[in-house]
Amino acid sequence: MTVPAFEEYVPAIDCICAGCAAQRRTAAGALPVRYGGHPAAHGARRALVLVTAAGVVLSTGAAEATGVARTDGTTAPTASADEGDPLALADGDPDSPQGRPGPLQGAGASGPPSSTGGTLPVTSRAAIINRAKKWVAAQVPYSMDKYWSDGYRQDCSGYVSMAWNLPGNEWTGSLATFGQRIAREDLQPGDILLFHNPANPAKGSHVTIFGGWTDYTHTHYTAYEQTKPHTRKQTTPMAYWTNSGKYVAYRYKGLSSGSAGSGPSSTQFPGAGKFGPGASNEYVTRLGAMLVGRGGKRFYKVGPGPAWGDADRRATQAFQKAQGWKGREADGIPGPDTWRLLVGGTGRDIPTGSGGGQGGSPSDPTFPGRGHFRPGQSNSQVERLGKQLVKKGYGTYYRSGPGPRWTEADRRNVEAFQRAQGWRGGAADGYPGPETWRRLFA
Repeated sequence: MTVPAFEEYVPAIDCICAGCAAQRRTAAGALPVRYGGHPAAHGARRALVLVTAAGVVLSTGAAEATGVARTDGTTAPTASADEGDPLALADGDPDSPQGRPGPLQGAGASGPPSSTGGTLPVTSRAAIINRAKKWVAAQVPYSMDKYWSDGYRQDCSGYVSMAWNLPGNEWTGSLATFGQRIAREDLQPGDILLFHNPANPAKGSHVTIFGGWTDYTHTHYTAYEQTKPHTRKQTTPMAYWTNSGKYVAYRYKGLSSGSAGSGPSSTQFPGAGKFGPGASNEYVTRLGAMLVGRGGKRFYKVGPGPAWGDADRRATQAFQKAQGWKGREADGIPGPDTWRLLVGGTGRDIPTGSGGGQGGSPSDPTFPGRGHFRPGQSNSQVERLGKQLVKKGYGTYYRSGPGPRWTEADRRNVEAFQRAQGWRGGAADGYPGPETWRRLFA
């Protein structure tokens, strides 16, 4: 006769199977008692797992799990052995419990002093995005009770508090008071998308920083967010993977109209007539300052200054080419799109190098087009792609080669590279596009 067996089970911290992942999310998802969590949720530090032994002789070992129940009643399949991706489950669940409002912590706290009279610290869109990028570069570990060297709490709301340069650590229940509600179609870099669940703040509450649209349909955007295991920047569906309809867009109330200390305050494009040979004005100075901040310092021996020079043209052209623009779109004279990216702190920075912005280098070739990388195709670009994948450490699936003929091994290696960038779904289908190509050869 078979009977159900109960055993104590502690999920392994490094195991990526669905069962351990679900246990870790459950344990992490409950707020501590001091933040309003239920005492019973924290009294049991280990989970009792019911192992059904029907049809299995108990002495032969444990049964293999085939799925894990979700809170919505559906069942998530167990990760297969070749997936090996601990972030796959994170996309569907922000899994981001958070601390409550409080002051900055630690001797290295670098936030603005607490304001008096209700005055908020003034900041710009570019400054917000640049601060957000610092945590992405440092891959700050997620924590609801630890503080980074700048004094801000290492959870989603602490991250936004840092990026908005607030005088203390806020949470999803208080961030809205520092912003004004806006329509989603009006979102610009530095704004936030906020979901606060007042009934259970630990269930789904989350906030992301809007970094710009990634497609003309405005269905996806670049999100800067603090989530497990660390700060990330990735393409995210509007507004988020879960509870999408409940996210509200906010704009920081202390937002300046331009980049502080960089000349005129207006973010509007002043017109092409302000730039080019013979031009001398404050907008040329501001353009140069923004270009230096985006990697164009090497073009300027002096300045930037108000008089237009060849350094301004070359730096502008380098920035335009970094966006993948060609021809008239990369003529070195700023237009509305160039100005918008520079003022907003978005787009791609000027790559390092000594090419002087006079064109692409052999190590950063132009994307040849998607048609080269399809079943049945055989050309030099496929072989070039394969060799670069191997060079970057993504040649696992090659048994021989790489060669000029497109194979499933090429596709799987490209997919591995794309997933390493944090991309999912159609963005990680194994077929290279312009952005995959740029990052691979950067």
